Amino acid sequence: MLVFDTNVLLYAADEDSEYRDPCRRWIERARRDPSPAFLTWNICYEFLRVSTHRRVFRWPWTPGEARRFIAALVDSPGFAMLVATRRHAAILEQTVAELPDIRGNQMYDLHTAVLMREHGVSRICTRDTGFHRFPFLRVVDPVRG
Repeated sequence: MLVFDTNVLLYAADEDSEYRDPCRRWIERARRDPSPAFLTWNICYEFLRVSTHRRVFRWPWTPGEARRFIAALVDSPGFAMLVATRRHAAILEQTVAELPDIRGNQMYDLHTAVLMREHGVSRICTRDTGFHRFPFLRVVDPVRG
């Protein structure tokens, strides 16, 4: 069980990315594997925002193309969506108490980390080293293996 972070989806989608092939392999493996892999709605919306942005992608996707990429993942047997439960606020409070120095842009990653903790998912497939700040997560870099 693991979550795929936005950057892995973006690298897999970007034909210009040097990380495209390893990220695509990880995603394709997860799509076929019946063991659950997860996304969050925030990750999906961030993918939509970045993949359609003219200043980020040399050849930005249309909103329809980006949405179809996400739909293909969500519709795969190996993927599911993590959503907040009634326990979310309590898990957030616990996590912030454990990490009192978390601030600013780190709050976006905090949301993903809290959702993962809430659902007992401890691995995240990402190139974002910032996730190492969460002691209850194990970061898996798809490029380094």
